[in-house]
Amino acid sequence: MVTTSTPRPEGGGRAASGAAPAPARQWPILLVIVGTVIGLITTATGAFRAGTIIVGVSLLIGAVLRWTVTAVGMLAVRSRFTDVITYGILGLVIVLLALMAQPDPLLHIPYLDDVIHFGVR
Repeated sequence: MVTTSTPRPEGGGRAASGAAPAPARQWPILLVIVGTVIGLITTATGAFRAGTIIVGVSLLIGAVLRWTVTAVGMLAVRSRFTDVITYGILGLVIVLLALMAQPDPLLHIPYLDDVIHFGVR
């Protein structure tokens, strides 16, 4: 059997009707991209922690959108489960790393110092 085309991922249809303009049909991915760009601009202007938290929260919003909205357009890359797990884990890790960034971390994990010192030796 020969595959002639690749099917769209589950939920990969338009987020709005075909009569709507192109940006409105892809509003979920645009929301995540705009949030990420705002976070990157914030980071570039000197507010590292705030900017990276915005980027992480944008990915978490992408995970929530992928989980709750049935048709998310280009935000759907693979299966719903895989997309939610990927966006969620990446967003959570970015937020946690931003909270643990030096100097003056807002989040301190007690055993992490021991793990880092053991790995650096």
